[in-house]
Amino acid sequence: MTVDAVSLSALPFFLSADEGERFCLYHEPEPGVAARGAILYVHPFAEELNKSRRMVALQARAYAQAGFGVLQIDLYGCGDSSGDLSKARWEIWLNDLARAWQWLADRKLGARYVWGLRLGALLALDFASRARPEALILWQPAMSGRAHMTQFSRLQSAARLFSSAPAVEQASEVAGYLMAPALSAAISRLDAAALTPRCPVQWMELSAPPAQDAASAYAAAAGNGGAVLQPASALLIDRWRDDGATVRAYPVHGEPFWSSSEIGIVPALLAATSSAMECA
Repeated sequence: MTVDAVSLSALPFFLSADEGERFCLYHEPEPGVAARGAILYVHPFAEELNKSRRMVALQARAYAQAGFGVLQIDLYGCGDSSGDLSKARWEIWLNDLARAWQWLADRKLGARYVWGLRLGALLALDFASRARPEALILWQPAMSGRAHMTQFSRLQSAARLFSSAPAVEQASEVAGYLMAPALSAAISRLDAAALTPRCPVQWMELSAPPAQDAASAYAAAAGNGGAVLQPASALLIDRWRDDGATVRAYPVHGEPFWSSSEIGIVPALLAATSSAMECA
């Protein structure tokens, strides 16, 4: 089925929380397809959340057509949920995921999985240490919270956020969003190397497509076209494996849809992700 043929219909609702409500979208398993489990999606940070919505919706529907229920939740202070990002805390986000995790458990669809993109993948790793999912699906995971936030920070803000000087409890601007030092400090402390998962991992990563003509690009579509992991990713995965983790890596060619000027789609990533779940 082509990407354009995938239905993007989903059930919107608000999930009650201690600090207001969280906007959610639920993709039910396709009618007539045996339920295979439930997947909780953890979104990326700032504008990457909006830029990635199309890709996430397409993958969520692909999962639903394969028999999975998929829950997307806008965390506190993000998207259409209650609160301001300037008042968000990492622990609040973990609590949001815990509520969503229980909501999925109540659907009684079977095994539950966590799927995260970018900073959401790092949050998914932290949450997995508490939730014990059946497996993790990581799309282009941030490996260092500090490095990830520095990418977003304006030069002056970065120096203030990550300096050794005592933090002042005053929101700082990061990528056009106001963030409390407590949240930026919590993120900066996170290191994927210290969060070895105790469940199987599907690691999905994009690498820039090579220069090629249309014919060779079409021929490469059946596989990964020679895509390889970034050296830092390969090193981290090796460390995880040495620590007992089971990781399957799927590098594919594609442009970073979460940061492109236009809303981007990477069919190869959708195909690889769906195929990986079929093999799980």
